[in-house]
Amino acid sequence: MNASAKKKKWSDYVFWFILPALVVYTAFVIVPTLSSVYLSFTSWDGISTKINYIGFDNFIEIVKSPRVHNALKNTLIFAIVLVLLENIVALGLAVLMDNVRWFRNFFRSIFYFPVLMSGIIMGFIWMIILNYNFGVINQLLEMTGLGFLKADWLGDPDYALISIILSTVWKAAGYYMVIYLAGLQGIPQELNEAASIDGANRWQQFRHITFPLLAGATTVCIMLSMIGSLKIFDQIAVMTDGGPGFATETLTYIIYKVGFGELRQGFGTALAIVLFLLTLLISLIQMKVLRKREVQM
Repeated sequence: MNASAKKKKWSDYVFWFILPALVVYTAFVIVPTLSSVYLSFTSWDGISTKINYIGFDNFIEIVKSPRVHNALKNTLIFAIVLVLLENIVALGLAVLMDNVRWFRNFFRSIFYFPVLMSGIIMGFIWMIILNYNFGVINQLLEMTGLGFLKADWLGDPDYALISIILSTVWKAAGYYMVIYLAGLQGIPQELNEAASIDGANRWQQFRHITFPLLAGATTVCIMLSMIGSLKIFDQIAVMTDGGPGFATETLTYIIYKVGFGELRQGFGTALAIVLFLLTLLISLIQMKVLRKREVQM
């Protein structure tokens, strides 16, 4: 049997190898996605078998709703601040770990450990730490004579959002640290050594050599961090339940609240479509900007 005949015979069976995965993907991704698009134009409550088509009413309500506007604002704050803080902290930790000579694996494990926790467990831990009456933060402030700085970190609208952001940075920074660390270890040491001989200090070496060569790792980390921040849910559900009031309610959380708490699946699905389009738009813009930076580097 010649080569062309073997290739033709194999191609006759390729579809059957792909079919199981295609069926599963269609059943759990394509069909639910198309169903969601349809449900976003209805007033379905998520329980009854009767589904009323209402056209663009859900999307018109989204445009006019102050609650949705507040959730969108909080979502964008989460996205911008979390991306900056997570990547700054992660890059700092990666540089630190790259220069550690003793107990390197131990310290890496310590910084990575929070990543292994679920968002629910992390939320409960920080809810206790930030408790006004017996939380560690306020207790330490009292013990050090700084009791006037005590605050209801999760009950005060001025502090609740930043408290969730900082606790999320604590959890996620170790994950991005690993990516940056892999990038750092791929940079030839000869470049820094040559720069050092030419008189460049550590900051100049980092700014002009290390950071530019981390462009690929930076792209991955920023993309993952942005997507993760746009769909943050667990921490908010445990630590504040979207409160106080609506101070920490995001688009992801409001989708859950209106869809399952208020039995407005149609409106919740419309919000999910808006969140998907927002995430897609931001991701495409990021990808274009960051990839352009990589090429320039």
